[in-house]
Amino acid sequence: MTVQTSYPGIYIQELPSLVHAIIPAPTSIAVFVGYTNPFYAGTTYKVATPLNSFADYQANFGGFFSCPWQPDYLGQAVYQFFQNGGPTCYVVALPAQFYYASIGEPSLGQIGAANVAVAATGGTITFTARQPVGVGTTGISMTVVISNPQQTSVDNDTADVVVKYGSTAETYRQVQIANLVTRLQPSNLVSVMVPGTVTAYVAGSSPLTYGTLAAGQIPPDPSYTVINPPDFGPVFANYASLDKVPIFNLLATPGVSASLVTSAAVAYCERKRAFYIMDTPSSSQPPSPATASQPASPGWDVNSVIGVFAQSGELNPPPPVSINAAVYYPWLQTPDPVTGQTILMPPSGFVAGIYGQTDNSQGVWQSPAGLQTALTGTTGVDANGVMTDPQQGILNINAINCLRQFPGSGTVVFGARTAAAADIAFQQWKYVAVRRMALFIEQSLYGSLGWAVFQGNAQPLWDALTQEVNAFMAGLYRQGAFAGSTPKDSFLVRCDATTTTQQDVALGVVNVLVGFAPLVPAEFVVIQIAQLAGQTQS
Repeated sequence: MTVQTSYPGIYIQELPSLVHAIIPAPTSIAVFVGYTNPFYAGTTYKVATPLNSFADYQANFGGFFSCPWQPDYLGQAVYQFFQNGGPTCYVVALPAQFYYASIGEPSLGQIGAANVAVAATGGTITFTARQPVGVGTTGISMTVVISNPQQTSVDNDTADVVVKYGSTAETYRQVQIANLVTRLQPSNLVSVMVPGTVTAYVAGSSPLTYGTLAAGQIPPDPSYTVINPPDFGPVFANYASLDKVPIFNLLATPGVSASLVTSAAVAYCERKRAFYIMDTPSSSQPPSPATASQPASPGWDVNSVIGVFAQSGELNPPPPVSINAAVYYPWLQTPDPVTGQTILMPPSGFVAGIYGQTDNSQGVWQSPAGLQTALTGTTGVDANGVMTDPQQGILNINAINCLRQFPGSGTVVFGARTAAAADIAFQQWKYVAVRRMALFIEQSLYGSLGWAVFQGNAQPLWDALTQEVNAFMAGLYRQGAFAGSTPKDSFLVRCDATTTTQQDVALGVVNVLVGFAPLVPAEFVVIQIAQLAGQTQS
């Protein structure tokens, strides 16, 4: 605004500045894709749902579930993410198809939701499971127990209702029949329907099952799974719900290592400037036999994996080679919150949490690995994945990051390489921290330099861009984010006639050159010992 002058003297005029502060992008917003409890009525499928805690996951997806043919990899991974320091995440739920009986696999017949009719005076009360219930001796049983009935009148008739499922129990005391539906509405285990003709409880217990199997039907083998790799493709499609999330940094498909899924996830991360945390198969999965087009795939115990590298030098199928991904092995032992038994879970949820914890405490430039990355919520690595130092050396060279157990440190992440580290063409992006640092800078500049669009493409704009990016990089330098003892040695910012030619100006292009000296992790600490014999110290 022009200053209105009238008297001789000094006037102050405030001028708008072209310089804007660059806001650092977040670094550890995770996305988890997988199957949730199919019997939870509140689930919205194939929509990226933001979560700030595991309580949010329970509210949106019903919490943990357990099924011998459909492991709850997703719920466990989200729980482990928050438990190990992850700040916030999105979940994209896929609808699972539960098949509980077969007359010769793979032809499977689907059986509907479990329900039980409990006898009562004047009719029956129907309970329907909100959790997967097993068949025969396979899977988890659920029981409804009615006790201490007080038969007085329709309005005042009360009883205690206890629902048991694995190691979980829900107890509802002094429940009136008239209020039974309302009292059990918050239940994570069952829903209930009471006919209007029911006037009193009858004490007793009834199991919820999937009914009697038809003649000739048997439950699927416990090794069978209904994980269907083509289910994941639409999540990574253009204009899908996840594509409209403004920014995320980490992606995991817990427990799913099929090449159809990992290749699509890697390509998506490269497009979205994100990083894919990749699981290997579990050692509990049997080896796949050879086919006409594919050689046999070994089991994922450490000795078999090392043997494959010794013989052929490559896994079958190999993980995708990408600078925007990292592979972690082996799986981890953890208590199942539903059954109380120890089970194996993929490491991606744990590792994503450690990424968030490290970013928050030290910075994205710090490798999310080392003795300080003790994992919470695990009793140790898979017994078939316990390895020696030389064995880890072979896996490390082949770009597989290992989880190890060390006395006094617990179970830790002990690898920091990208999935492209074994390829000589990608050596500048060999380490996870270096690649994620570059992605962080890219995201920060992309999110904060929008003001420059349509500004005059001349020296004032170039100076403003240089000043703004310089200030951002200098702030990172002061935090110890770069190698180099001086700012000049640590980073470079240039936007002038050498980066933007007159031809660029004519095309409406302004080029900003940003370079940085990354902090490469001290992966190998070599201690040199020499003997000082016959020497005196002054």
